[in-house]
Amino acid sequence: MTDPSTVCPGADAGPRRGRGMLLGKFMPPHLGHIYLVEFARAYVADLTVVVGSLRREPIPGELRFAWMRELFPDVRLLHLTEELPQQPEEHPRFWDLWRESLLGILPAVPDYVFASEPYGLKLAEVLGGEFVPVDLARGAVPVSGTAIRADPWKHWAYLPRCVRPYFARRVCVFGPESTGKTTLAHRLAERFETVCVPEYARAWLESRGGRVEPSDIPRIARGQMAAEDALARDANRVLLCDTDLLTTTIWSDVLFGACPEWIRREADRRSYDLYLLTDIDVPWVGDPVRYLPAERASFLERCVQALETRGRKYVRLRGSWEERFGRAVEAVEGLLRP
Repeated sequence: MTDPSTVCPGADAGPRRGRGMLLGKFMPPHLGHIYLVEFARAYVADLTVVVGSLRREPIPGELRFAWMRELFPDVRLLHLTEELPQQPEEHPRFWDLWRESLLGILPAVPDYVFASEPYGLKLAEVLGGEFVPVDLARGAVPVSGTAIRADPWKHWAYLPRCVRPYFARRVCVFGPESTGKTTLAHRLAERFETVCVPEYARAWLESRGGRVEPSDIPRIARGQMAAEDALARDANRVLLCDTDLLTTTIWSDVLFGACPEWIRREADRRSYDLYLLTDIDVPWVGDPVRYLPAERASFLERCVQALETRGRKYVRLRGSWEERFGRAVEAVEGLLRP
């Protein structure tokens, strides 16, 4: 009886055999990259993925590496940060430089080199492995990092959840008490088919019967940050936020005359593409966790000052509820134009 290994080398090794590697910028990682890595992982017994980055690239290499590590915790990931030429015409030793750099970090010479680009054939040759093309025509997953960077809204469905917060436009509904912020934020989220980050202060204070103390401020701030960071992964192009940490700093100053410095720093660090500032030309409606009915005007002044001293972009909303909503929709739509 014929030995099958003499007909097909490695036939007795099973469907997954050998060492594989693939190289990419993953700028950003998308579903096409996920298909590429999962294809390679299913093809070989041992896979190494190299994330290559340059300092001048628009998305930081450290962030791309972190995304890939989250997406593929069971794959060996390496980060190549050497400033190598990107095209063969840039350097006479282009392929030698790449061969030396890759073999310098890879655990072993790869048996297989996977790629969704034609350069994979030459790369496999210089590394001494076999080229395995994967969806070169982009028929399985019709997207590229270049297309996503040019118009992330058009290709949103191809972005993994961990990548979406980077591209999502962030809109904060901002202003004094009883000016329709929560209702507006939820209406906008429904209009743009996305998620709304709730005001964590309300949930926290309601659980305490409406009592508020200085020790509540850090807990409210941490809860607001956690809610925003978690829900940003589910945003559909735009993330609606019913308040932010800047609001927390204002409340802390108004109620207690001070605010923890780490909250101020975090409020300054977090950025939003647009603030929707709700004016006070609407009736006051009482509520167990509303505290300053006579100070809405002074609170509004604080809000304006906080935005303007930081150079934050904002639209001031006045008039009827429908007028406010219409202007808010127009402003958000402006953010989503390529």
